[in-house]
Amino acid sequence: MDMETMIKVKDVGKTFCGKENTVEALKGINLEIHKGEIYGIIGMSGAGKSTLVRCLNFLERPTTGTVEVGGKDLAALSEKELRAVRMQIAMIFQHFNLLMQRTVLDNICFPMEIAGQKKKGARAKALELLEVVGLSEKAGAYPAQLSGGQKQRVAIARALAMNPKILLCDEATSALDPTTTKSILALLKDINQKYGITIVIITHEMAVVREICTHVAIIDGGSLAETGRVEEVFARPRTRAARKLVFQGEIGSEEMKWNLATGKRCIRIVFRENSSFEPVIGNMVLACKTPANILLADTKDIGGVAHGQMILQLPEDEAVAGKMIDYLKERKLEVEELDHYVG
Repeated sequence: MDMETMIKVKDVGKTFCGKENTVEALKGINLEIHKGEIYGIIGMSGAGKSTLVRCLNFLERPTTGTVEVGGKDLAALSEKELRAVRMQIAMIFQHFNLLMQRTVLDNICFPMEIAGQKKKGARAKALELLEVVGLSEKAGAYPAQLSGGQKQRVAIARALAMNPKILLCDEATSALDPTTTKSILALLKDINQKYGITIVIITHEMAVVREICTHVAIIDGGSLAETGRVEEVFARPRTRAARKLVFQGEIGSEEMKWNLATGKRCIRIVFRENSSFEPVIGNMVLACKTPANILLADTKDIGGVAHGQMILQLPEDEAVAGKMIDYLKERKLEVEELDHYVG
């Protein structure tokens, strides 16, 4: 059965015309986001990802192409019809955008007030949402009394107030520390599963995408570099832009060269199904009786299974290096040889 398409972006381009120059922020973007997905849109600063997310709800009107939400072409709608569609698309931001003079409860009631809902019903719904985001005890507090993570939880509760079908998150965790980021992402995942809301996450961090997204689109210089399921793009990035984000550093860049031995042969290992209790690299070194140099390690334990990647520099001896690669492949690790990773 075909999955229901929530958002369809077709040949979208966006050009900003200034007095002195013209900037082509987006060029021919094509995307399909299906109901219930957590879809990541990732790119470096200035790649065009925030412009793209603003095109999804027509806060920015595309210069070319079409955006369909729930099968409706946004460009063909009247202002009244567009407002009705926007009610189904909530948004949270990096800096929370809370009303500082209102209490937490009143912040969550605000969109319901604007929509003309009765105060009693709005307050009951707001209290219910505070429970969902784990902040029941903060109903009477003001935003200035909250931590960054708590403010973002209030912003999420406010976003859910109108029962949206889509939640857009524009760098929603960029201002938060790693532990708080993890808790906010866990909350978003829980909301996705509980309410079936389609979530679109705009970020420059691959770790955020890996943590909760099912699908990812990589934007580079205003163009779509690569799309696919997260595990496929992470395991086998095809484009330079994807590889740069997956490796979180330019291949062969100076900062990656600080910990080098003499061998030039490097491999990238992707962990997806191995037990996190098995010391694979240590056992490989013992079995081959030769050390290998770890240049990059980004792995974590999820439910007793290792997930992530590692880049190893192998010894100069080709026979030993080949033996190491065979050892890793026998243990169901994905192994990719990297050209010119070190100079």
